[in-house]
Amino acid sequence: MSSLSFSHLHFSWPDGARVLTDVTGAVDSGLAALVGTNGTGKSTLLKVLAGELAPDSGTVNRPPRVQYVPQDVALDPEGRTDAAMGLAPIRAALRAVESGDVAQSHFDLIGDDWDVDERATATLVSLGLPSDTLDRTVGELSGGEITRLALASALHADPDVLLLDEPTNNLDEAATAQVLGALERRRGATLVVSHDRRVLARVRSIGELSHGSLRWFGGSLDDYEQAKEAERERAQAEVRSAASEAARQQRELRKHIEGEGKRQRAGAKSAQGMPKIVANARKASAQATQAKATAVHEDRADAAAKRLDEAKGAARTDREVRIDLAGTDVPPRRDVARLADARLRTGTVVDALVQGPERIVLSGANGAGKTTLLRALLPVDTADAVVPLAGDAEVMVPVGYLPQRLDVLDPALSVVENVHRHALGASPHDVREQLARFLFRGASGDALAGQLSGGERFRAALAAVLLARPAPQLLLLDEPTNNLDFATREHLLEALADYRGALVVVSHDADAVARMGPTREWVLDAAGFTDRPWT
Repeated sequence: MSSLSFSHLHFSWPDGARVLTDVTGAVDSGLAALVGTNGTGKSTLLKVLAGELAPDSGTVNRPPRVQYVPQDVALDPEGRTDAAMGLAPIRAALRAVESGDVAQSHFDLIGDDWDVDERATATLVSLGLPSDTLDRTVGELSGGEITRLALASALHADPDVLLLDEPTNNLDEAATAQVLGALERRRGATLVVSHDRRVLARVRSIGELSHGSLRWFGGSLDDYEQAKEAERERAQAEVRSAASEAARQQRELRKHIEGEGKRQRAGAKSAQGMPKIVANARKASAQATQAKATAVHEDRADAAAKRLDEAKGAARTDREVRIDLAGTDVPPRRDVARLADARLRTGTVVDALVQGPERIVLSGANGAGKTTLLRALLPVDTADAVVPLAGDAEVMVPVGYLPQRLDVLDPALSVVENVHRHALGASPHDVREQLARFLFRGASGDALAGQLSGGERFRAALAAVLLARPAPQLLLLDEPTNNLDFATREHLLEALADYRGALVVVSHDADAVARMGPTREWVLDAAGFTDRPWT
């Protein structure tokens, strides 16, 4: 069995929050993707399919070999990479045999895997990692390399089904192409949670998780977006039709009520001079007839109103983040930050000046030191600041920094408390009012940061950075569109397009970079540091 199937899955958290509702589907041979608004339960579904979480009800039929790689790979930085791949014992047995130790336990451990070094190295190299990776420590690897190490470990196991949560986060174009190539060459089934358009352009089908339920769309990203656009157009047409019908039924109801009033007055006038018993009988009969007619019109109006409500609900777009970056203006040519012959830990010497509302893109391969350079632009009293080994670094304005790992949040504090730590001059009411723009309304603002989904954690971290007081006039963003659903990504980019401060961004999202309106590019490569106009 090389596929994984699941039927009628229901899952809720211990507090009763429903995540999955009657989810059914299958993961067959080839590459498929799972998309949906942040917080809808994509990572939860992957964990249920992998067996890390048990559903409240429903069934999962798994093949013998299933590998799961989570979004946030946590590996011991002091540990060796072969241990992270689970290969340390067998490699140690191989070395022992090669040195003359013929203990049976070594042969039992090795089994048929005499070529484990060659196969593991081939897998690592296919993902763009150095051939000596097995003999390095995890701490020597960059964030993107650690992600590829975890993926290499899963691929080396040659699973029937591979479940991946945002595997291309933090990867440059070359690394992403290598990962996608490896996934497409796989013989088994692969399900990837991703909003990376580079990934979605290469899949065979897309599953959309919305409001706890799952729908499948055949084809890749273009097919999915065309189908969604057609759905939106049909939904809007139904809203227009339902609104027209509701208005017509309301007019008919008013017309009927006005006509009944006239008929009642005419009936009362004609009853004058009649015997009382006859007049009362005629009145009662007329009222019964009128009541039935009125009820018919009211039922039609209610049905039309219900249809309109249902049409609006079907046409409702996913909730959208609304971000206002007022108070961040920086005049042109004003000095914002300076690195003067600053020698970074990577050995690169940087000489650069940021002025006015510039948009600078920081480029370079994984491991080139982009994050280190960003952190060199932080004030020295900031926890994430990296002080150059030589030279000077100076920042002249308030800075906001959004790191890849989103550790600006204290997991033991609520969303409101985390944001308030960065905006001490604001009242709790002000914080809650501003957080509503980031979709944390009411009790959701009291959720602990450590219990948030990946998308919710991003929104909370972004709120902590952008709502800080004083407002940041220099934004340092490290892969800001990672993990974002389509709607949130769109509104983040719209907000950054209106941002009036200076911006330095690391991003492998070419479309996002283009929409930020870059003016310059800083490049880190084998030649060192280059500062050039954006082209």
